[in-house]
Amino acid sequence: MKQFSDLTEQEVLALAITNEEEDSRIYRGFAEGLREKFPSSAKVFDEMAEEEVTHRTMLFDLYRQKFGDYLPLIRRQDVKGFIQHKSSLWLMRPLGLDEVRKFAENMEVVAERFYRKAAQTARDVSVRKLLIELAEAEADHENLAHKLTEEILTVGARATEDAASKRVFMLQYVQPGLAGLMDGSVSTLAPLFAAAFATHNTWQTFLVGMAASVGAGISMAFAEGLSDDGSLTGRGTPWIRGPVCGLMTAIGGLGHTLPYLIPHFLTATMVSIVVVAIELATISYIRHRYMDTPFMQATFQVVVGGVLVFIAGILIGSS
Repeated sequence: MKQFSDLTEQEVLALAITNEEEDSRIYRGFAEGLREKFPSSAKVFDEMAEEEVTHRTMLFDLYRQKFGDYLPLIRRQDVKGFIQHKSSLWLMRPLGLDEVRKFAENMEVVAERFYRKAAQTARDVSVRKLLIELAEAEADHENLAHKLTEEILTVGARATEDAASKRVFMLQYVQPGLAGLMDGSVSTLAPLFAAAFATHNTWQTFLVGMAASVGAGISMAFAEGLSDDGSLTGRGTPWIRGPVCGLMTAIGGLGHTLPYLIPHFLTATMVSIVVVAIELATISYIRHRYMDTPFMQATFQVVVGGVLVFIAGILIGSS
Protein backbone atom coordinates (compact mmCIF):
# COMPACT_ATOMS: atom_id res chain seq x y z
CA MET A 1 0.00 0.00 0.00
CA LYS A 2 1.20 3.50 -0.84
CA GLN A 3 1.21 6.40 1.56
CA PHE A 4 -1.26 9.10 0.58
CA SER A 5 1.52 11.69 0.86
CA ASP A 6 3.51 9.77 -1.79
CA LEU A 7 0.77 9.96 -4.43
CA THR A 8 1.31 12.19 -7.44
CA GLU A 9 -1.27 14.72 -8.52
CA GLN A 10 -2.26 12.32 -11.31
CA GLU A 11 -2.79 9.47 -8.84
CA VAL A 12 -4.78 11.65 -6.44
CA LEU A 13 -7.11 12.71 -9.25
CA ALA A 14 -7.43 9.10 -10.43
CA LEU A 15 -8.24 8.05 -6.88
CA ALA A 16 -10.93 10.73 -6.64
CA ILE A 17 -12.48 9.47 -9.89
CA THR A 18 -12.55 5.89 -8.61
CA ASN A 19 -14.00 7.11 -5.33
CA GLU A 20 -16.85 8.96 -7.04
CA GLU A 21 -17.64 5.94 -9.21
CA GLU A 22 -17.69 3.59 -6.22
CA ASP A 23 -19.89 5.92 -4.18
CA SER A 24 -22.33 6.12 -7.08
CA ARG A 25 -22.59 2.33 -7.20
CA ILE A 26 -23.07 2.19 -3.42
CA TYR A 27 -25.96 4.63 -3.68
CA ARG A 28 -27.44 2.53 -6.49
CA GLY A 29 -27.21 -0.50 -4.22
CA PHE A 30 -29.01 1.38 -1.47
CA ALA A 31 -31.72 2.47 -3.89
CA GLU A 32 -32.32 -1.08 -5.13
CA GLY A 33 -32.37 -2.48 -1.61
CA LEU A 34 -34.89 0.11 -0.42
CA ARG A 35 -37.08 0.39 -3.50
CA GLU A 36 -39.70 -2.21 -2.54
CA LYS A 37 -40.44 -1.05 1.01
CA PHE A 38 -39.13 2.55 0.97
CA PRO A 39 -39.67 3.98 -2.53
CA SER A 40 -39.26 7.63 -1.53
CA SER A 41 -35.88 7.01 0.09
CA ALA A 42 -34.87 4.90 -2.91
CA LYS A 43 -35.54 7.90 -5.14
CA VAL A 44 -33.30 10.06 -2.94
CA PHE A 45 -30.43 7.63 -3.40
CA ASP A 46 -31.09 7.41 -7.16
CA GLU A 47 -30.66 11.19 -7.37
CA MET A 48 -27.52 11.09 -5.23
CA ALA A 49 -26.07 8.37 -7.45
CA GLU A 50 -26.72 10.51 -10.54
CA GLU A 51 -24.97 13.44 -8.87
CA GLU A 52 -21.94 11.28 -8.15
CA VAL A 53 -21.84 10.24 -11.82
CA THR A 54 -21.87 13.93 -12.82
CA HIS A 55 -18.97 14.67 -10.48
CA ARG A 56 -17.06 11.66 -11.77
CA THR A 57 -17.52 12.91 -15.36
CA MET A 58 -16.29 16.40 -14.44
CA LEU A 59 -13.23 14.97 -12.69
CA PHE A 60 -12.42 12.69 -15.61
CA ASP A 61 -12.71 15.55 -18.12
CA LEU A 62 -10.24 17.54 -16.01
CA TYR A 63 -7.97 14.51 -15.74
CA ARG A 64 -7.88 13.99 -19.50
CA GLN A 65 -6.99 17.64 -20.06
CA LYS A 66 -3.97 17.32 -17.79
CA PHE A 67 -2.82 13.70 -18.19
CA GLY A 68 -4.46 12.16 -21.24
CA ASP A 69 -6.70 9.11 -21.60
CA TYR A 70 -4.75 6.61 -19.49
CA LEU A 71 -6.33 6.32 -16.03
CA PRO A 72 -4.25 4.32 -13.54
CA LEU A 73 -6.19 1.83 -11.43
CA ILE A 74 -5.86 3.06 -7.88
CA ARG A 75 -8.49 2.31 -5.23
CA ARG A 76 -9.16 2.98 -1.56
CA GLN A 77 -7.54 -0.27 -0.53
CA ASP A 78 -4.36 0.64 -2.40
CA VAL A 79 -3.67 3.70 -0.24
CA LYS A 80 -2.74 3.53 3.42
CA GLY A 81 -5.00 5.63 5.63
CA PHE A 82 -7.59 6.24 2.93
CA ILE A 83 -11.32 5.88 3.56
CA GLN A 84 -12.37 2.23 3.85
CA HIS A 85 -15.96 1.00 3.86
CA LYS A 86 -15.65 -1.76 6.45
CA SER A 87 -19.19 -3.01 5.90
CA SER A 88 -20.78 -4.02 2.57
CA LEU A 89 -24.13 -2.76 3.79
CA TRP A 90 -25.33 -2.00 0.26
CA LEU A 91 -25.25 -5.74 -0.58
CA MET A 92 -27.35 -6.85 2.39
CA ARG A 93 -31.04 -7.68 2.17
CA PRO A 94 -33.29 -6.53 3.64
CA LEU A 95 -31.85 -3.07 4.27
CA GLY A 96 -32.62 -1.13 7.43
CA LEU A 97 -33.70 2.42 6.60
CA ASP A 98 -32.06 4.17 9.56
CA GLU A 99 -28.86 2.20 9.10
CA VAL A 100 -28.62 3.18 5.43
CA ARG A 101 -29.29 6.86 6.16
CA LYS A 102 -26.53 6.99 8.77
CA PHE A 103 -24.10 5.13 6.52
CA ALA A 104 -24.69 7.56 3.63
CA GLU A 105 -24.27 10.60 5.85
CA ASN A 106 -21.00 9.24 7.20
CA MET A 107 -19.73 8.56 3.68
CA GLU A 108 -19.81 12.24 2.79
CA VAL A 109 -18.70 13.61 6.17
CA VAL A 110 -15.73 11.24 6.48
CA ALA A 111 -14.66 11.90 2.87
CA GLU A 112 -14.72 15.67 3.41
CA ARG A 113 -12.69 15.43 6.63
CA PHE A 114 -10.15 13.13 5.03
CA TYR A 115 -9.54 15.46 2.09
CA ARG A 116 -9.16 18.48 4.37
CA LYS A 117 -6.69 16.66 6.61
CA ALA A 118 -4.74 15.45 3.58
CA ALA A 119 -4.63 19.00 2.21
CA GLN A 120 -2.99 20.23 5.42
CA THR A 121 -0.08 17.81 4.99
CA ALA A 122 0.32 18.13 1.22
CA ARG A 123 3.55 19.91 0.16
CA ASP A 124 2.76 20.41 -3.51
CA VAL A 125 0.63 23.50 -4.05
CA SER A 126 -1.35 22.00 -6.91
CA VAL A 127 -2.10 18.85 -4.90
CA ARG A 128 -3.16 20.94 -1.89
CA LYS A 129 -5.48 22.98 -4.10
CA LEU A 130 -6.98 19.83 -5.59
CA LEU A 131 -7.58 18.29 -2.18
CA ILE A 132 -9.35 21.42 -0.93
CA GLU A 133 -11.57 21.39 -4.03
CA LEU A 134 -12.43 17.74 -3.38
CA ALA A 135 -13.29 18.54 0.23
CA GLU A 136 -15.65 21.29 -0.92
CA ALA A 137 -17.23 18.87 -3.39
CA GLU A 138 -17.87 16.37 -0.59
CA ALA A 139 -19.43 19.14 1.52
CA ASP A 140 -21.70 19.98 -1.41
CA HIS A 141 -22.68 16.30 -1.62
CA GLU A 142 -23.79 16.39 2.01
CA ASN A 143 -25.86 19.52 1.37
CA LEU A 144 -27.34 17.85 -1.69
CA ALA A 145 -28.41 14.86 0.40
CA HIS A 146 -30.28 17.14 2.81
CA LYS A 147 -31.84 19.08 -0.07
CA LEU A 148 -33.01 15.95 -1.87
CA THR A 149 -34.39 14.51 1.36
CA GLU A 150 -36.45 17.66 1.94
CA GLU A 151 -37.74 17.70 -1.66
CA ILE A 152 -38.51 14.00 -2.10
CA LEU A 153 -38.90 12.58 1.39
CA THR A 154 -41.84 14.66 2.57
CA VAL A 155 -43.27 14.47 6.09
CA GLY A 156 -45.96 12.07 4.93
CA ALA A 157 -43.52 9.89 3.01
CA ARG A 158 -41.10 9.81 5.95
CA ALA A 159 -43.91 8.84 8.35
CA THR A 160 -44.99 6.05 6.02
CA GLU A 161 -41.44 4.73 5.67
CA ASP A 162 -40.76 4.99 9.40
CA ALA A 163 -43.87 2.91 10.03
CA ALA A 164 -42.68 0.36 7.48
CA SER A 165 -39.24 0.32 9.12
CA LYS A 166 -40.83 -0.32 12.52
CA ARG A 167 -42.89 -3.14 11.03
CA VAL A 168 -39.76 -4.75 9.54
CA PHE A 169 -37.99 -4.47 12.92
CA MET A 170 -40.98 -6.09 14.58
CA LEU A 171 -41.11 -8.98 12.13
CA GLN A 172 -37.37 -9.67 12.05
CA TYR A 173 -36.31 -9.10 15.65
CA VAL A 174 -39.11 -8.46 18.17
CA GLN A 175 -41.46 -11.28 17.22
CA PRO A 176 -38.87 -14.09 16.99
CA GLY A 177 -37.09 -12.74 20.06
CA LEU A 178 -40.31 -12.57 22.06
CA ALA A 179 -41.35 -16.04 20.93
CA GLY A 180 -37.99 -17.38 22.05
CA LEU A 181 -38.07 -15.58 25.39
CA MET A 182 -41.57 -16.86 26.13
CA ASP A 183 -40.68 -20.42 25.17
CA GLY A 184 -37.44 -20.42 27.14
CA SER A 185 -38.94 -18.78 30.22
CA VAL A 186 -42.04 -20.97 30.37
CA SER A 187 -41.23 -24.34 28.80
CA THR A 188 -38.11 -24.92 30.93
CA LEU A 189 -39.96 -24.30 34.21
CA ALA A 190 -41.44 -27.79 34.37
CA PRO A 191 -38.21 -29.81 33.90
CA LEU A 192 -36.22 -27.43 36.12
CA PHE A 193 -38.54 -27.45 39.12
CA ALA A 194 -39.39 -31.11 38.63
CA ALA A 195 -35.69 -31.90 38.96
CA ALA A 196 -35.38 -29.50 41.90
CA PHE A 197 -38.18 -31.03 43.98
CA ALA A 198 -37.33 -34.58 42.96
CA THR A 199 -33.66 -34.41 43.93
CA HIS A 200 -33.27 -31.38 46.24
CA ASN A 201 -29.81 -31.24 44.70
CA THR A 202 -28.87 -27.81 43.33
CA TRP A 203 -26.10 -29.04 41.03
CA GLN A 204 -28.24 -31.74 39.44
CA THR A 205 -31.04 -29.20 39.03
CA PHE A 206 -28.60 -26.77 37.40
CA LEU A 207 -27.50 -29.42 34.90
CA VAL A 208 -31.11 -30.23 33.99
CA GLY A 209 -31.88 -26.53 33.54
CA MET A 210 -28.80 -26.01 31.38
CA ALA A 211 -29.69 -28.98 29.18
CA ALA A 212 -33.31 -27.83 28.85
CA SER A 213 -32.31 -24.22 28.03
CA VAL A 214 -29.61 -25.03 25.50
CA GLY A 215 -31.70 -27.76 23.89
CA ALA A 216 -34.73 -25.49 23.63
CA GLY A 217 -32.56 -22.72 22.17
CA ILE A 218 -31.19 -24.95 19.44
CA SER A 219 -34.63 -26.37 18.68
CA MET A 220 -36.28 -22.95 18.47
CA ALA A 221 -33.48 -21.54 16.31
CA PHE A 222 -34.01 -24.26 13.70
CA ALA A 223 -37.80 -24.11 13.99
CA GLU A 224 -37.87 -20.35 13.43
CA GLY A 225 -35.22 -20.37 10.72
CA LEU A 226 -36.87 -23.17 8.75
CA SER A 227 -40.44 -21.89 9.16
CA ASP A 228 -40.16 -19.66 6.05
CA ASP A 229 -37.52 -17.85 4.02
CA GLY A 230 -39.18 -14.45 4.42
CA SER A 231 -39.78 -13.93 0.70
CA LEU A 232 -43.58 -14.01 1.01
CA THR A 233 -44.15 -12.99 4.61
CA GLY A 234 -41.60 -10.14 4.67
CA ARG A 235 -40.19 -11.49 7.92
CA GLY A 236 -36.62 -11.19 6.69
CA THR A 237 -33.79 -13.64 6.38
CA PRO A 238 -33.97 -16.82 8.47
CA TRP A 239 -30.27 -16.35 9.26
CA ILE A 240 -31.29 -13.45 11.48
CA ARG A 241 -34.61 -14.67 12.85
CA GLY A 242 -33.35 -18.14 13.76
CA PRO A 243 -30.36 -17.06 15.89
CA VAL A 244 -32.39 -14.28 17.54
CA CYS A 245 -35.13 -16.71 18.51
CA GLY A 246 -32.69 -19.40 19.65
CA LEU A 247 -30.58 -17.00 21.70
CA MET A 248 -33.57 -15.49 23.48
CA THR A 249 -34.94 -18.98 24.18
CA ALA A 250 -31.69 -20.00 25.84
CA ILE A 251 -31.56 -16.75 27.81
CA GLY A 252 -35.12 -17.26 28.99
CA GLY A 253 -34.26 -20.69 30.39
CA LEU A 254 -30.86 -19.80 31.80
CA GLY A 255 -32.27 -16.89 33.80
CA HIS A 256 -33.96 -19.13 36.36
CA THR A 257 -31.39 -21.91 36.00
CA LEU A 258 -28.34 -19.95 37.13
CA PRO A 259 -29.63 -19.44 40.71
CA TYR A 260 -29.15 -23.17 41.26
CA LEU A 261 -25.43 -22.57 41.32
CA ILE A 262 -26.18 -21.48 44.89
CA PRO A 263 -25.46 -24.54 47.08
CA HIS A 264 -28.34 -23.98 49.51
CA PHE A 265 -31.49 -25.52 47.97
CA LEU A 266 -34.13 -23.28 49.56
CA THR A 267 -32.20 -20.09 48.81
CA ALA A 268 -31.57 -21.14 45.21
CA THR A 269 -35.24 -21.99 44.71
CA MET A 270 -36.46 -18.68 46.15
CA VAL A 271 -34.02 -16.70 43.95
CA SER A 272 -35.09 -18.72 40.92
CA ILE A 273 -38.77 -17.97 41.61
CA VAL A 274 -37.97 -14.25 41.84
CA VAL A 275 -36.14 -14.46 38.50
CA VAL A 276 -39.16 -16.21 36.96
CA ALA A 277 -41.38 -13.34 38.13
CA ILE A 278 -39.01 -10.82 36.55
CA GLU A 279 -38.96 -12.79 33.29
CA LEU A 280 -42.76 -12.94 33.10
CA ALA A 281 -43.01 -9.21 33.84
CA THR A 282 -40.47 -8.49 31.10
CA ILE A 283 -42.44 -10.57 28.59
CA SER A 284 -45.63 -8.75 29.56
CA TYR A 285 -43.94 -5.38 29.08
CA ILE A 286 -42.56 -6.33 25.64
CA ARG A 287 -45.98 -7.52 24.51
CA HIS A 288 -47.50 -4.28 25.77
CA ARG A 289 -44.76 -2.10 24.26
CA TYR A 290 -44.43 -3.67 20.82
CA MET A 291 -47.59 -5.74 20.30
CA ASP A 292 -50.04 -3.09 21.55
CA THR A 293 -51.47 -5.60 24.02
CA PRO A 294 -53.01 -4.01 27.15
CA PHE A 295 -50.52 -4.49 29.98
CA MET A 296 -52.94 -6.17 32.39
CA GLN A 297 -54.17 -8.52 29.69
CA ALA A 298 -50.62 -9.39 28.64
CA THR A 299 -49.63 -9.94 32.28
CA PHE A 300 -52.62 -12.18 32.96
CA GLN A 301 -52.02 -14.33 29.89
CA VAL A 302 -48.31 -14.77 30.56
CA VAL A 303 -48.64 -15.32 34.30
CA VAL A 304 -51.40 -17.91 33.95
CA GLY A 305 -49.31 -19.94 31.50
CA GLY A 306 -46.18 -19.64 33.61
CA VAL A 307 -47.95 -20.60 36.84
CA LEU A 308 -49.56 -23.66 35.26
CA VAL A 309 -46.21 -24.93 33.98
CA PHE A 310 -44.56 -24.10 37.32
CA ILE A 311 -47.18 -26.07 39.27
CA ALA A 312 -46.90 -28.98 36.84
CA GLY A 313 -43.16 -29.14 37.43
CA ILE A 314 -43.53 -29.09 41.22
CA LEU A 315 -46.26 -31.75 41.20
CA ILE A 316 -44.29 -34.05 38.91
CA GLY A 317 -41.09 -33.57 40.92
CA SER A 318 -42.81 -34.17 44.25
CA SER A 319 -44.67 -37.30 43.18
